[in-house]
Amino acid sequence: MKKSTKKSSTWLTGLVLSISMLAVSACSTTAPASTTKPADPVKPAAEAPKPAQKQKLVIYTARDKNVVDEIMPKFKEKNPEVEVEVLTMGAQQVLERVRGEKANPQADFWWGGTQSGLMTAANEGLLESVKPSFADKVPALYKDAQDRWYGEMLLPEVIMYNSKALKKEDAPKDWDDLLDAKYKNKIIIRGVLASGTMRTIYSAMIYRQDAADPKKGYDWLKKLDANTKEYAQDPTNLYLKLAREEGTLSLWNLQDIMIQKELQKQPFDFIYPTSGAPILVDGVGVVKGAKNMDAAKKFYEFLFDSKLRVELAEKLYQIPTRTDISKDSLPAWLKGIELKPLTLDWTVMANKEKDWMQYWDESIKGKGSK
Repeated sequence: MKKSTKKSSTWLTGLVLSISMLAVSACSTTAPASTTKPADPVKPAAEAPKPAQKQKLVIYTARDKNVVDEIMPKFKEKNPEVEVEVLTMGAQQVLERVRGEKANPQADFWWGGTQSGLMTAANEGLLESVKPSFADKVPALYKDAQDRWYGEMLLPEVIMYNSKALKKEDAPKDWDDLLDAKYKNKIIIRGVLASGTMRTIYSAMIYRQDAADPKKGYDWLKKLDANTKEYAQDPTNLYLKLAREEGTLSLWNLQDIMIQKELQKQPFDFIYPTSGAPILVDGVGVVKGAKNMDAAKKFYEFLFDSKLRVELAEKLYQIPTRTDISKDSLPAWLKGIELKPLTLDWTVMANKEKDWMQYWDESIKGKGSK
């Protein structure tokens, strides 16, 4: 019995060893090559383009609301990444605000300033030197030699009248005609000190008399004051009073008169003075120390685009400064106007304007008839 058990144990052990060896042999045998083509590796999904980084742009402007409403949607459509804040005020108010914020600039772009105001700002170190791509398309007469400002458009300053209340043949034909007694209490003037347009007109009236002796110009302005019924606080107030026939005459820029006449259907028209008009260079510039320089440069380039300039000449009666715009592409209203300028020294005007306007405000305003 013991022998039989021993034999069985020996047989069982051999069987186990044989099975183990077969298993090892099977594991070490090379498997036949698969005829199935391996699947292509999964490509990672293409990343969606990153949205443009948000930018901010703060603009101080003296532009008419119609101009702002026409231009800003176009800029935002082309530059959706730029969040724009527009503050509207008089050109002189822009200068004073930029001057007051010099240590900590709050604006990036100055849109709409008189040549005299921009020259003053440049001399005070308030404007950045930025040379745009269109620099050689704007004549030297209409830009700063150090690229601190560029003229966007030309603004002839003319005589404005209510065409419903006053026939054209009865309106003044030249500057000196405004002093005629028949126009007493017929003239309404936009508040002078806050307005770059009015400061330019009044300074030009002093200069044309005798820049070396402003007394002659002061006497002229005193006579004009005697015929002036009142001074309107802003352009909106001016338009309202003229439309109501509280007065029939004013002095204003050609572009805004045309906008009111053609777009707002106001009963306004203009007389281009026979002796010539102060042709104001209305310009723009980047504020010194602007916090959003890249966005400011985008707006700069956009604003001077030649196609936009032609469109604005047609829709908003702007006279472009760019010389590369074909005259054939300009609207009919502009081709029919002879832009006869008054002979003025704009450097002298810029240097004297502050003193001249201070004297007018303190010694002439409201005292002409006394």
